[in-house]
Amino acid sequence: MVAQTLCIIGGTGFVGHHLIQRLAREGYALKILARQPERHRDLKVLPNAQLIQADVHNPQQLSRAFEGCDAVINLVGILNEKGHKGRGFYRAHVELPRKIIDACRSKGVRRLLHMSALGADAAYGLSHYQRSKGEGENLVHASHQMQVTSFRPSVIFGPGDSFFNRFATLLRMTPPLAPFPLACAETRFAPVYVGDVVEAIVKAINNPATFGQRYDLCGPQAYSLKTLVNYTARTLGIRRKILGLGKWLSRLQAGAFEYLPGKPLSRDNVLTMQRDNVCEQGFPELFQWHPRSIDQVVPYYLQRSGQRSHYDAFRQQARRS
Repeated sequence: MVAQTLCIIGGTGFVGHHLIQRLAREGYALKILARQPERHRDLKVLPNAQLIQADVHNPQQLSRAFEGCDAVINLVGILNEKGHKGRGFYRAHVELPRKIIDACRSKGVRRLLHMSALGADAAYGLSHYQRSKGEGENLVHASHQMQVTSFRPSVIFGPGDSFFNRFATLLRMTPPLAPFPLACAETRFAPVYVGDVVEAIVKAINNPATFGQRYDLCGPQAYSLKTLVNYTARTLGIRRKILGLGKWLSRLQAGAFEYLPGKPLSRDNVLTMQRDNVCEQGFPELFQWHPRSIDQVVPYYLQRSGQRSHYDAFRQQARRS
């Protein structure tokens, strides 16, 4: 059966906004679940998009939302939690996928596309984030008679991201002559453009060859975190001295940052960054797609971030494409 009606969980987030724009252009009928739909009016104007008020952790509400759907896309993920014991990670990354599977079965929905993360590992992950992501990924793939595809991206960038934009904000706040202390500065990442992640998801929806598969998604080049922060500063046209912190100073910084508004860094983040976040192979050949580099995308939105909102920039770019 070809999927025509999709229910998207986590669609109001960064990846979700980009994915929904693309799916709407493809002509899919979309059900987008949101706890507070009135905060996402930009999605209401899209053709064939229905914003539904729902608590995604409520099994009954999930089941009602899946009525008449051909496929479900789960994009829910958190980088930090309230507290420090892993309970928030487990709720978002394990309990929610279990409820999604149960709701799919109750409504006869067999197709599920699931957002995991590069480095997710239920058994050997160093952080609550990695272990919970790995457990949730294994859970959905073990579901009997479900047609599951999961995606395991490295750090995702693009208009509205919380990676380059966050470092841009922190760099601007740092006095020109003061050092910029950076935890886990030598950890390597292979940033992948959000549009390329979206492309993989869209190409997978109705492709039986992707059933049961787990796809690592990376950009064309790997960089140390220090190199990426230096790149951000150069793109902004500012100079900052990046001071890489060792393991214990990184943990000390994270312990302090956990109590700042927005929790810019946590001890769990530092544990996650004890391992490089890069792919062993290139972008999956099945998708017949060449991922874009940071040079092709980042300057476009980073240099304009002080002049207009990221989503305004994204919408203008989408109209030109």
